Amino acid sequence: MAEPIVKPVISALVALVLVSSSLAASEVVPFIVAHKKASLGRLKAGAERVSVTVDIYNRGTSSAYDVSLADNSWPSDVFAIVSGNTSRTWERIDSGGLVSHSFELEVKEKGMFAGAPAVITFRIPTKAALQEAYSTPILPLNILADRPPQQKIDWAKFIFNL
Repeated sequence: MAEPIVKPVISALVALVLVSSSLAASEVVPFIVAHKKASLGRLKAGAERVSVTVDIYNRGTSSAYDVSLADNSWPSDVFAIVSGNTSRTWERIDSGGLVSHSFELEVKEKGMFAGAPAVITFRIPTKAALQEAYSTPILPLNILADRPPQQKIDWAKFIFNL
């Protein structure tokens, strides 16, 4: 007796799930994706700088407002800020938009360093609470590592010896 009722109930539940998931997929919201990258540059023996760039993409269907970037993963006992800041704000990032922020640090201490992701906060007009996103972490950096000197190519010898 219960079997004739089960099929319509299951069909109704499946239809409800499909309709609600299609409505959720069409929701108009920002979707923040952030990529953090760092590269080492040796100035001279015993001196290195780290160039950091954070690219923030809005892959959603609406703008993100009051966007803030904070990258507090650089301890002051290991790094000194040479140029730029580790934080930045933007009024908004439109749908499909990209913003970038860069800064440079000088290394004070030798060793391995693995930085944490940067934190991005933003506001969606339909929600009161701030939303939070995280960048990709950086690969571990071997700062002030002993590296063998790179052999530089003497282009003049290379070109004229052909």
